Amino acid sequence: MHQVGTIIQQGPQPWAIIQQENGVGSITLTGVWVAPEGVPYKTAQVLARVVSEEDAREVVAWQPAVMLAEQGWEITLHAIAQGGLYRIETSLQLDDNPALEWATRGDMIHHIGVGDLWVIAGQSNAAGYGKGPFQDPPQLGIHLLRNNGQWDLASHPFNESTASIHMENREGANPGHSPFLAFGKLLQKELRIPIGLVQTALGGSPLKAWNPDEDGVLHRNMMNIIQSVGGKVRGILWYQGCSDCSPADSVTYLERFEHTVQQWRRELHDASLPILTVQLNRCTDASSEDGDRSWGRVREAQRQAALNIPHVYVIPALDCPLSDGIHNSPAGNMIIGERMGKQALTHVYERASLNSSAPCLTSATFIDKQDKPRIRLQFESVVGYLLAIGPVSQVFTVEDVNGLVHVSSWEITARNEITLNLDRVAEGETVVHAAYEMNPSSFLPLDSGTYMPILAFYGQQVYE
Repeated sequence: MHQVGTIIQQGPQPWAIIQQENGVGSITLTGVWVAPEGVPYKTAQVLARVVSEEDAREVVAWQPAVMLAEQGWEITLHAIAQGGLYRIETSLQLDDNPALEWATRGDMIHHIGVGDLWVIAGQSNAAGYGKGPFQDPPQLGIHLLRNNGQWDLASHPFNESTASIHMENREGANPGHSPFLAFGKLLQKELRIPIGLVQTALGGSPLKAWNPDEDGVLHRNMMNIIQSVGGKVRGILWYQGCSDCSPADSVTYLERFEHTVQQWRRELHDASLPILTVQLNRCTDASSEDGDRSWGRVREAQRQAALNIPHVYVIPALDCPLSDGIHNSPAGNMIIGERMGKQALTHVYERASLNSSAPCLTSATFIDKQDKPRIRLQFESVVGYLLAIGPVSQVFTVEDVNGLVHVSSWEITARNEITLNLDRVAEGETVVHAAYEMNPSSFLPLDSGTYMPILAFYGQQVYE
């Protein structure tokens, strides 16, 4: 027995999230129709509508499709209000019968949302490798485009590769907990719209894989995946950098990242596409001086990117726990996801009441350089006041033309100010670093208003 009525051949998948524009979305359907066998009729019309799955409320009333040759049809449903979950229904009306509840059956598509799409890009801590138990269950309205090309209810692990159609970002091992379900939950709670997450990350991937002027393999993969969901997204969630912590790659990281962002925006036709980033957490492996400086340069590049590239934002992660030597634990991922969510709500959705930025160095100046050598550090984005939870920790490092200048102690001397006490007078060009090492101090100064640590910095010149 063959199917009768309206048959959908092309349209959104179940669980798909449609990117809204100005609060509405549109959905295009195409297919064929087949009249019931033995039923006489003179005219046939395919109809489609959108219904709320929560209460069966009609969101978009029955609309007639364009009838094509060979019993084909097509329709675009416009002005679908952001929200959901929705059900798309079709039916076949014969001879203009007004009793549409008894029209010939049609295919349906379930669990559709109209909201915002966020792309997940970067390496393993973007892919999500948190191990161990956690309480972070799936939630209706937060959906994931899996690597098999199918939309699904978002649940961990995000970057698993069952039936993957994207070998470019297939993981070598099974991933674990991701920070981005927590991100989606916060946005859905505050915005009351569905959130779609589009996974493109790959563990161990260097920046050159995302830069189309270098290797670019993951750039091309990401763009292909974005096109598969309609070609428009709300922003990109970026956590990457560990694989560029070498002397050669770290020096050029900022320049290459800026170019990568420009290319993303050019290809997506969105000059102000938001990029939410994470300043690298620690790695507990054995390090070297070159290794430490490379990690410092990449963290500094990430800080500078947020300061100098419009619509790029950064959160700290150095206070987040790990589940191995380099991967954020589920507890750490929950913190990161919430921080990135607050950044999105503040800067993308303009919820100004949220405090989402971490303390960031604005100046380093000498005080009493000859008599009692000290350096004053001043910070912006301090909501409460700076708080020392490890006042004897070696957070800060000072170097001059003669090498290391020992910091004998440091203290908080104003709500947004830290003073470093030096063992000797610094000579010539002098720079200061904070938490730049591969595995720096675990006790960084915090903002009492947000309990976020200061952003790490490297190579900041100290002025008279």
